[in-house]
Amino acid sequence: MKLIVGLGNPGKEYEKTRHNSGYMALSKLAEEVGAEKPARKFNALCSMVNIDGEKVILMEPLTYMNLSGNAVRAAVDYYHIEPEDILIIHDDMDLPTGSVRIRRSGSAGGQKGMKHIISCLGTDAIARIRIGVGHSQTGNHDIVPDWVLSPVSKAEREDFETAVDTAAKAARAWVKEPMDRVMNQYNLKVKKETEKREE
Repeated sequence: MKLIVGLGNPGKEYEKTRHNSGYMALSKLAEEVGAEKPARKFNALCSMVNIDGEKVILMEPLTYMNLSGNAVRAAVDYYHIEPEDILIIHDDMDLPTGSVRIRRSGSAGGQKGMKHIISCLGTDAIARIRIGVGHSQTGNHDIVPDWVLSPVSKAEREDFETAVDTAAKAARAWVKEPMDRVMNQYNLKVKKETEKREE
């Protein structure tokens, strides 16, 4: 059994914000695999699906981003899921809007939901798909909450939606394909605004 988790915040006020990229990608994946309406379990919305013969739990934690690990830990303990069978989808401000980066392990890189999951599971050997949401001012973390809780602009929307769609496809591929193949096929690079201006 595998667990795919999309990170975000519950509530209509957060639905279309950058911070809910993980929710959006998971919703796209659920639609593509024909998941039934999720049930509330482990303080999360969970659907059990079959992807290419593999049982997979699709999870949206309802704990709010910074406590995401509580829901993940509860599911892991209940189903006895190993770290290598967990995939987290989340937003990443250090990537330009529209980028997708897939990693098999590593630090949280400042993403607080991922940080809490690593803390709760006691390991950073957890695969993740990072969806780039950019940053209004690189390095200015004082305005992080306002930025990640804002919607994507019209100018960025097409790139962002492509990234969400790509993340969903990558998550589906991760269930059965080798990680190297998933990374090679679905990593998506978009140039930062500073790089674009220098051309």
